[in-house]
Amino acid sequence: MVTLVESSGLPADVYSAKCPTRVVLDHIAGKWTILIVDALQAGTLRYTELSRRIEGVSQKMLTQTLRQLEADGFLTRTVHPTIPPRVEYTLTALGRSLAEPIAALREWTEAHINEIERARATVA
Repeated sequence: MVTLVESSGLPADVYSAKCPTRVVLDHIAGKWTILIVDALQAGTLRYTELSRRIEGVSQKMLTQTLRQLEADGFLTRTVHPTIPPRVEYTLTALGRSLAEPIAALREWTEAHINEIERARATVA
């Protein structure tokens, strides 16, 4: 079955430079997106919990990536009116559907890291 892009009526084709799927693929293939979506599989997390969980992400990149994921419909952002404000992030149904292949990618990477490092050592 061919999926049509609603905005253009053309078939979705990630290999076409003009297709919006290319932009979405760029968003979901980023390392911060992968780590955020994978972390949120466990459930709702606050901004500070995500920041602590994902070592090495800057505040700027975490904020930028969370905003993009929200704009793409992968997560919801809830601000609780407390002082200071408490902000929580939860995967949407669309985000949960993305979390499964991301978890598989993480598991594959962890399972094969030694083979990859051995291959790298032979090239270096």
